[in-house]
Amino acid sequence: MVEKTRAAILAQLTAAEQPFELVPGHVFGRACLRFKNAPATLRNLFADARSDAPFIVYGDERLSFAETYAAAARVAHVLVNDYNIQRGDRVAISMRNYPEWILSFMAVTAVGGIAVAMNALWRPDEMAFGLTDSGAKVLIADQERLDRFADIDKALDLQVIAVRPENTTYPKLTELMSAYADVTEMPEQAPEPEDDATLMYTSGSTGNPKGVASCHINIISALMSWELDQTTAIALLPEPPPEPAHPPATLLAVPLFHATGSHAVFLASYRHQRKLVSMYKWDPAEAAALIEAEQITGFIAPAAMTGDLVLEANRSNRDLSSLLSVGGGGAPRAPDQVRNIEQSFTKAMPGTGWGMTETNAIGTGIGGQDYLDRPASSGRCSAVLELKIVDDDGNECPTLTSGELLVRGTSIFRGYWNRPDANAETFVNGDWMRTGDVAYLDAEGFLFIVDRIKDLVIRGGENIGCGEVEAALLEHPSVHEASVYAVPDERLGEEVGTTLYTERQLSNEELQEFLAERLAKFKIPTYVWQQQEPLPRTASGKILKRELREQAQARVSS
Repeated sequence: MVEKTRAAILAQLTAAEQPFELVPGHVFGRACLRFKNAPATLRNLFADARSDAPFIVYGDERLSFAETYAAAARVAHVLVNDYNIQRGDRVAISMRNYPEWILSFMAVTAVGGIAVAMNALWRPDEMAFGLTDSGAKVLIADQERLDRFADIDKALDLQVIAVRPENTTYPKLTELMSAYADVTEMPEQAPEPEDDATLMYTSGSTGNPKGVASCHINIISALMSWELDQTTAIALLPEPPPEPAHPPATLLAVPLFHATGSHAVFLASYRHQRKLVSMYKWDPAEAAALIEAEQITGFIAPAAMTGDLVLEANRSNRDLSSLLSVGGGGAPRAPDQVRNIEQSFTKAMPGTGWGMTETNAIGTGIGGQDYLDRPASSGRCSAVLELKIVDDDGNECPTLTSGELLVRGTSIFRGYWNRPDANAETFVNGDWMRTGDVAYLDAEGFLFIVDRIKDLVIRGGENIGCGEVEAALLEHPSVHEASVYAVPDERLGEEVGTTLYTERQLSNEELQEFLAERLAKFKIPTYVWQQQEPLPRTASGKILKRELREQAQARVSS
């Protein structure tokens, strides 16, 4: 009997005449591998996946795939006919996870416009920057965002469409759509495969965020890659999995303006014919209730949310047995959480991966037993990407040696919007993208993220990786979240500081003794602040390290 290997199965699935056939090609002039049978554009993807099966669930509202497509087509006619949106025009979308976010995204991208996914938590000045930088022609926003926009609307030359308004003079989307009540098909205006489809702004640690511009091929290759990885994982099982007890359904808890929400959850669900149950905001008790009521089979979210769900599963009587997978990304999970996911849900297996907005959320992936065996790993590389680890001189590092992670391939974004300086710094040798992550690869090709290049404490000339210290802190059973940063020090330049979310107040002696077994003495935090509540995070789930660092510096200097 021939042993099944990942490499052999991937070779079979991507061979000529197979569904995932890969062929040499180019995107933006960069050589890459293309899925031969992929939809040409998002417009094609949307049109191909119409059915009467349920898709969007939001409260009491329900839309089938066909109804979603028809509603998006009406929005598209509004944009083209009433607002003169042409190919390449930017349309900003700023709202909570309402169905209208999805309809607007589909409409904009289907007619060749660029969907500007605005961070729904932005302050008025941040909104002004995003709208000005993108050159948005139209803003589609809900009431909360319109209230923030009120202070800046006179300074910007763009038209506004209101979603679920309570008090506004702007045209209402539902009323605009009513003029096209009989429409079920998109306007004739259509995009080309290499047209920009999305503009997503990275959070950035300093300065204004950067707009990440990606085309239709970039995004679709990411979707196809996830499908390929899932098919490969199933083929590697000793026996075919049993028929699922429930139709596929996903809980949408992460914001749609983040690549995880828009790509890995919304777009992947649309293509796979998975029901999408959307939450207005994250609440673990409500999430558990929805999983039970809607028989949710999949959940993808940052570690903080999946950790919340584990706690809720253990303290509630909800039936969460429909869950088959609990995925994540972004910040790494504590090893205990990986094991707790497997133990807390009857059938669900944990999974995670590494990706960036710049890679359209794909990169590496790991799940099941591989993840349980390697909880610190981010997995192995997607079939349409290449990874390499390089030293400071750009030389490729040997196995198990840390360096900067570089990536190239089909899903890599075109470039930063209006930022030739950032593009020159990010892309090396034409097509390799610098990630800013410090990582290493093991002998089997599993990726391990060690740190961010700029996320260092330089203490007396010694470089201390914040990620390493955070990982050690997270091993303590009473530490739920940890953020490590530099605190200015007159003698050493910088000292190690940390803010912890702990189950109980830990004594300094207990923590020092615990860390002494895991870290060199000079790496153990000098400054420790504890709180019995979650650390502040961005909407995409990243800990607001800069905010915590500024608080710590203020305490030390006072």
